[in-house]
Amino acid sequence: MEQQFTGFPPFYDSQSRLLILGSFPSVKSRQVGFYYGNRQNRFWGTLSEFFGEPRPNDPAEQKKFLQKHNIALWDVAEKCRISGSRDESISNYAVAPIRKVLDNSKIELIILNGRKCAEIFRKHISVETPVVELTSTSSRNVYFKKEEWYDALSRVFGRT
Repeated sequence: MEQQFTGFPPFYDSQSRLLILGSFPSVKSRQVGFYYGNRQNRFWGTLSEFFGEPRPNDPAEQKKFLQKHNIALWDVAEKCRISGSRDESISNYAVAPIRKVLDNSKIELIILNGRKCAEIFRKHISVETPVVELTSTSSRNVYFKKEEWYDALSRVFGRT
């Protein structure tokens, strides 16, 4: 059943150099209270492998990891109706004011994590900051390409 939900606030600070946008937090993420809370999602594994570090396993470790690497996280939908964790069911959404992060950080690149995120972003948001659309890190996405993510991360951080 579709319900109305409010997402998380942006995670960033004045030193953030990369903004990764998703569509909206999954059920598991809403349960744990932070982004990419489903252990099956490839997000944290991909980032930790790129930086050659252990995977952060809880929100406290994840926040430290993000701050260490100057990575900001948010979702393009600040509020929406959604059925479970299915991006394709997102409707009646309020677009997040992305400018808030861009105006208060050093963002060099925005990564759009998945098709629904990119669809909402392209329809409602216009920025001067370079934007890269990548395959979703969701475990349900059979088309995920880790190398694509590494290439995008390298644009900001170089190769590690």
